[in-house]
Amino acid sequence: MTSTPHAGAAGPAQLDWQDGQPYSLAFGDVYFSRDSGLDETRHVFLKHNQLEARFAALGPGDGFAIAETGFGTGLNFLCAWQCFAAHAPAEARLHFVSAEKYPLSPRDLAQALALWPELDTWAAQLLAQYDVLTPGWHRFVLAEGRVTLTLMVGDALEALPRLDARIDAWFLDGFAPAKNPDMWQPALFRQMARLSAPGASFSTFTSAGVVRRGLAEAGFEVKKAPGHGQKRHISHGWIAEPPRDDWQPPWYARPPRSWRERSAIVVGGGAAGAASARSLAQRGWQVTLIERLPQLAAAASGNPQGVLYAKLSPHMTPLTQLVLAGYSYSLRALDGLLPADGEDWQRCGVLQLAYDEKEDAKQRELAALGLPEETMIRLEREEASQRAGLPLPSGGLFFPQGGWVHPPALVRRLADHPNIQVRASHTVLELDYNPSERCWLASDESGPLAMASVVVLAAAAETAQFDATSHLPLKKIRGQVTEVAASEGSGALRTVLCGEGYVSPARQGRHCLGATFKFDADDLATRDEEHEENLAMLAGLAPALRQSLGAAPSIVGGRAAFRCTSPDYLPLIGPVAAKRDFVAAYRELARDATLRPEADCPWMENLYVNAAHGSRGMITAPLSGEILAALLEGEPAPLPMDLMQAVHPSRFLLRDLMRRKLDLAAF
Repeated sequence: MTSTPHAGAAGPAQLDWQDGQPYSLAFGDVYFSRDSGLDETRHVFLKHNQLEARFAALGPGDGFAIAETGFGTGLNFLCAWQCFAAHAPAEARLHFVSAEKYPLSPRDLAQALALWPELDTWAAQLLAQYDVLTPGWHRFVLAEGRVTLTLMVGDALEALPRLDARIDAWFLDGFAPAKNPDMWQPALFRQMARLSAPGASFSTFTSAGVVRRGLAEAGFEVKKAPGHGQKRHISHGWIAEPPRDDWQPPWYARPPRSWRERSAIVVGGGAAGAASARSLAQRGWQVTLIERLPQLAAAASGNPQGVLYAKLSPHMTPLTQLVLAGYSYSLRALDGLLPADGEDWQRCGVLQLAYDEKEDAKQRELAALGLPEETMIRLEREEASQRAGLPLPSGGLFFPQGGWVHPPALVRRLADHPNIQVRASHTVLELDYNPSERCWLASDESGPLAMASVVVLAAAAETAQFDATSHLPLKKIRGQVTEVAASEGSGALRTVLCGEGYVSPARQGRHCLGATFKFDADDLATRDEEHEENLAMLAGLAPALRQSLGAAPSIVGGRAAFRCTSPDYLPLIGPVAAKRDFVAAYRELARDATLRPEADCPWMENLYVNAAHGSRGMITAPLSGEILAALLEGEPAPLPMDLMQAVHPSRFLLRDLMRRKLDLAAF
């Protein structure tokens, strides 16, 4: 029997299998009824939340949000999904949010779900995406976008205060109050009330007095009902008018849903634009994707090999949390979109070398975070060399699930959806909003290009070329990659190597290496001196690999592009506020940053941006589409509130105002 994990730590579930059923060692309790877990779930959670009737009553395009306090084996989720598939209209969407402190391993989850063959259709889709989960939030897109699962790995009492959602039904699950008293607290019930939509329901298998009283004190109507099997009673109920007395920063609030129809113009045909278009198209939006160059992914997303580069900080900064969430999402997306054939996508692992003492010390701190070995493992020099297939000067951090992707293939696949129309070789010069028609018109030099309810600007630094977005602090940084012909010796490279640059295993007989950083360059012609910089970088990163290419490596290709970055190196994803009106509404913050103004934010009507992914586009851009779609559709956010605020475009206006960097007399 496996030892029990420390009570305060999150980590993989430690199980004992008793009579073929999982038993939690951490809580000393079963995951579901030994007699009939499936029937109990349907009785407690489906029947007493009236889900069959509520799903059937949904209209086309409506969403329904369920939140759960204990994912466990996923049984409740799969039963809800099965019920939704049977009774909801085809255009409706299900959003399921669940917290889990001790997630099951993929093997244990598969073994548990094998107990319920009638759920195989849905379990197979979940298991195809489910992997070892790091602490943090994980977004799953299932049933071709009709179902989303946001799995919050960590303590429910820490996760729910960070959730931005309006929940229609609660599955109040988790191990029994006597076994898991830390969860069944007044703080939990208050968060349930905060997050509930008017009329939200709840149900739970327990009728313990502490639970019923706590729910009632939070504002829920609480009823008893007959239990299932040997349990005498369960509890269920609803909350008619949830409390709304907590102040939230209006500049981070979601804009009111004012679009007339599900139609969007996305400007920019790179990874961010294609991801935005894809997430909207999966929700039934008609999207026009406009790209100024002759084809998609012809700018920064056009490199032959992009690395899933999860460069982390041991202090779990917002950027590190975003990278972890985006990394796991990109891996799931790539496995579903591209074949891992070494042509478009290869899970060969990524090795981040400890190239100097400072990096080595940082990596040792990261290794102490205790992330699962399947995600990240520290390797000393000899083992790192064995993994790479070539002698290396140092060890480093190895990310076994990572690898490289051919970005143009990913972008094309994201844009390959019947609801997406691609219009290449068109430069959007004007954007005009018609308030009476509630629509945007995009035009180029020849006239109108497209009309839609919503505009998403995902054109890298060119996002700031319009009047409404000219205040966004976007910066271009030139980067050049070099392609060299693989040699017999270099062909032994089996993993991506990263340090101050990167080199990938050969694709089509070529290694891609780079990339340079040029902050003041404004042209995109390839330069011989930058090819030499990349080769010098390679010599420092992996001398044996550089030597295997010969004294004069055959440079067979290369390209330059502009990365788009922001001052804090986080992307800008979300709605746009008018600068002049923003300052007018909140100018008192320059005098006192602790004020809590009530004025609504002056949003530009249905105008959003998705830019500044820098050199991490393969990690942050795919998830960015889900962030935008959740904002537009009013869905549960795929990231915690603090991370949603960390990538919000208004953060720079707010900071400049509070730090008195704006000339208020000009507004």
